[in-house]
Amino acid sequence: MISTLLIANRGEIARRVIRAGRALGLRTVAVYSDADRDAPHVRDADTAVRLGPAPAGESYLSIPALLAAAEATGADAVHPGYGFLSERAEFARAVTDAGLVFVGPGAGVIERMGRKDAAREVAVAAGVPVVPRGDDALPGAGGAWPGPVLVKAAAGGGGKGMRIVRAPAELPAAMEAARREAAAAFGDDTLLVERYIEHGRHVEVQVLADHHGAVVHLFERDCSTQRRHQKVIEEAPAPTVSEAARKVLLESAVALAREVGYTNAGTVEFLVAADDVFFLEMNTRLQVEHPVTEAVTGLDLVQLQLLIASGEPLGFTQEDVGCAGHAMEARVYAEDAFAGFLPQAGVATHVRWTPRARVDAALESGSVVGTSYDPMLGKIIVHGRTREAARRALVAALDDTAILGVRTNLGFLRSLAASDTFRDDLLDTAWLDDHPGAITPPPPEIAECFAAWVVATGARADDSPFGAGDGWRLGGPGAPVIVELAGQVHRVTAGGVDEHAVRPLAAGDHDDPIRLEIDGVAHEAVVHAGPHAVEVAHLGHTFVFDRPDAFAPAEAAQDGDGTVTAPMPGTVVAVNVAPGDSVATGDVLAVMEAMKMELPLRAPLTGVVTAVGVAAGDQVPLRHPVATVSAEPEGGDADA
Repeated sequence: MISTLLIANRGEIARRVIRAGRALGLRTVAVYSDADRDAPHVRDADTAVRLGPAPAGESYLSIPALLAAAEATGADAVHPGYGFLSERAEFARAVTDAGLVFVGPGAGVIERMGRKDAAREVAVAAGVPVVPRGDDALPGAGGAWPGPVLVKAAAGGGGKGMRIVRAPAELPAAMEAARREAAAAFGDDTLLVERYIEHGRHVEVQVLADHHGAVVHLFERDCSTQRRHQKVIEEAPAPTVSEAARKVLLESAVALAREVGYTNAGTVEFLVAADDVFFLEMNTRLQVEHPVTEAVTGLDLVQLQLLIASGEPLGFTQEDVGCAGHAMEARVYAEDAFAGFLPQAGVATHVRWTPRARVDAALESGSVVGTSYDPMLGKIIVHGRTREAARRALVAALDDTAILGVRTNLGFLRSLAASDTFRDDLLDTAWLDDHPGAITPPPPEIAECFAAWVVATGARADDSPFGAGDGWRLGGPGAPVIVELAGQVHRVTAGGVDEHAVRPLAAGDHDDPIRLEIDGVAHEAVVHAGPHAVEVAHLGHTFVFDRPDAFAPAEAAQDGDGTVTAPMPGTVVAVNVAPGDSVATGDVLAVMEAMKMELPLRAPLTGVVTAVGVAAGDQVPLRHPVATVSAEPEGGDADA
């Protein structure tokens, strides 16, 4: 049995592994970068070691630094978590070469299954159905266009280096972008081209294998609710899979694991279209969505990982594994889901996680959300007797949750989970991308009432009667208080906001939600009135209202002069124009990358580039000028 466990990761997965290790009596060692010095996982562990500066390449991706941390603390095992080095064969090999236990499969298995092209060969050898190749689409192949194809990185996953191509003319640009993204994410720009299966469901099977020849599946998960190949909500079991397809899925996953000699926990991913099943890839690590499998099977996957790594047999057979009820997981990201899913950064001034669900998270009030790492902030997991019970529980849990100070996708998740489309199991892997306006935020009226009421009354700002801004006066009824929010003027009196009747209900502690009765219905919201804006978290959605009546604006407004600015902090990976170039509306001027996502910055009008303010490789802050485009005068150059 291992005794001291080093967790080579950060955030919620590090906390999850620490809890599992402690339950087995292990001493736990956390690692951290300078950005995570005060992070919860550092406090949770028995001891912690600094790896280096914030950039992942100098900290969480530094194999020498991780091995040095293990040596300094006497660790005899390393758990990689997910992301970072978890699927890097060189890391697994370095750990075992140092005489330590790697909690995962062997380096050789990671090497084979980590490449989509090699994994495909293993699947064929195991008799597992695979997606047809789309090589006829490649330039010079001489074949007919096979229809839509999927270009994807051979060396990795997670949606990086992946593009859907629907026309031959789009293929060169898509391959160039995918190759660049793959090289940045995995250090390998090899691509694989397969036929794209329209309206498929993404279904994956959890497998466990010990060192004594036992291989079992823990049933399947449906991860079809995706955007840009990134999972949004996962659930178990898969709600639309037929028994015939389920049999193929489960048997194929076990056969694949046996074929490659797999050990520890792994996930085999498939695309399901009606009763057709196609192998996609194998993730040789723990998955982000493993909690839904834990919820329906009652098994602790991380503890089982540690026991298998210690050489112990599974201790149960396939017949011993049951699947009870239904579970769902929603991933909470720092991103503006209603503005193109742009990654966000900032300080989470107030964080309130739901008490009605399992929450795996490392975000707390005061946490800094930067751009150095993945933007996932946490996961909300629910379990119910039926799928509908689980869905309703998820909606309620999202209603309870509030994150202020940094934009998140909480509101998008809430609207999605409450939608008829999700309720009726109608989503496939492309649905969210094909229907970009289908999930929308609710009207802001209730949130505006909260914001105006809090600003006008100074709720919780001052306990004395003279600290209230409620319009009270000695000689008559209270004067209305005029509040301007986001360009709208609101008239607040003792009995309401504008045409809405408002009455305060009992308030709790300072950090509790504010409760108001609005037009006879009780509502609660978390409200923060800052000097430049009021933030209101209500039923999962966060609304931000500017306060021009308070102090000077936080930042100068941008003139509509054709200047394109950085919509997020990040790295410039390509600059496609120079001063003097002619461009058309929509042309890509530059490409930025932040939080593992590429974003093209496009020309806002047709004209001439008059200035370029960045170069490839630059680290730029939010709203940094990237390029300026000026409209050409009618009739050409006036000086000609």
